[in-house]
Amino acid sequence: MGNVARRFAAQPGTTRQKREKVEIMAPDVQSGFRFTVAVDGINYAAFTEFTLPTLQLETQEIKEGGQNTFAHKLPVRVTAGSATLRHGVATDLTLLKWYLSVLKGDIVNATRQVTVIMYTTNRSVLSTWSFRNAYPIKWSGPSFKADSSSVAIEEIEFVHHGFDVT
Repeated sequence: MGNVARRFAAQPGTTRQKREKVEIMAPDVQSGFRFTVAVDGINYAAFTEFTLPTLQLETQEIKEGGQNTFAHKLPVRVTAGSATLRHGVATDLTLLKWYLSVLKGDIVNATRQVTVIMYTTNRSVLSTWSFRNAYPIKWSGPSFKADSSSVAIEEIEFVHHGFDVT
């Protein structure tokens, strides 16, 4: 994984593209890291799994007088679950430090724009998810290897105030 992290960190073997003010560096295809994470436009890690948030539309039941065969269900709001990235590698401890700032109670200053980019097998961008006002709520890891300067991340989960997909 050390070689993957070094390649991911703008060394030879990565491709750079500009898209929506986020610098994108495609991970090494052989590594299986198909997702990268950018926080406030800066890439920090590559992951092998990404679980999208569950979306659910809350409704309010309205019973109309004289209408006894059904009740109207009107949309109220959308609730969105958290997003989870698993089995990742990072070049430093920036994501962990971000999580630690949340643990200290500094939620207002910890909210960030998080962009998750999915790549095809030929390292071109397949889709991009941009999460607004996101902050981490769960961190699993890291584990360190003596022969590598990279940091393995088992799982990071974050909540958000909505997202766009391009």
